[in-house]
Amino acid sequence: MFAVASAAALTGYNNLLGLHPWHERWYVRLNAGATGGALAAASLSGLTAADLGLGRGRWLPGRLACGLAAGAGAGWLLIAALPATRPLLDDRRVAWRGGRDAAYQVLVRIPIGTALWEETAFRGVLQAALRRVLPGTAAIAVASGVFGAWHVRPTLAALRANGLAGDRRRAVTGTLAGVAGTAAAGALLSWLRERTGRLAAPVLLHAAVNSGALLAAHAVAARNRRRPDPAGPGSRPVSRASGPRAGPSPAGSVRNAGQSGWFCYILTSLYALL
Repeated sequence: MFAVASAAALTGYNNLLGLHPWHERWYVRLNAGATGGALAAASLSGLTAADLGLGRGRWLPGRLACGLAAGAGAGWLLIAALPATRPLLDDRRVAWRGGRDAAYQVLVRIPIGTALWEETAFRGVLQAALRRVLPGTAAIAVASGVFGAWHVRPTLAALRANGLAGDRRRAVTGTLAGVAGTAAAGALLSWLRERTGRLAAPVLLHAAVNSGALLAAHAVAARNRRRPDPAGPGSRPVSRASGPRAGPSPAGSVRNAGQSGWFCYILTSLYALL
């Protein structure tokens, strides 16, 4: 019963609360409080620290997670450096950001408000609760499916911000692609949690992927701003992101437009989870 209630609560949390402007303003504090609430609920349900990946000697992420996190950072660096892949990081939501805001995102919002909260909720509490009633593979599949459903609203918001939801068909197709991508990424994180026995392992990888994506997209946006405008100094400026706190999506950076837009979105959603 606790597993079912957890899955329902998580599906609604991100898709319903995120509709309100105050959720973005209080994002880190709300999610930090939700992390504590999820751990308390898990304890009351009978789950132990060891069940959650927080047992004795399990506080550090371990070598495997550190290696994967380093690989993710190197991957984003390579994508940003190569002209052929650089357009993957052309995200309108990042174009307006300054260095101070980017630093806040990378050092506070993503590690605490996104990675710690989502990994505690999904790879910690939900996965442990499901393991009590399902075999390991089935528990991972269900947890990953709920993780994908968690990203319905953020995926649709990312599509709209980048001009990829022009009609209902494109919006539905893009949302389903993003949900599938984040579900697959959730399965990888669940596997890492099972393999290491440590909740810190997926937390580190999640934070590294999201922060790396934002830093790479920020670098590409800064590079684009330095390029001379081919239309001349009197041309009209390009429209920027929709709001001052529109954070990067758990589905990752999205290309603005073009025929390869859907491919770019599906590809990056497999790597980035914010």
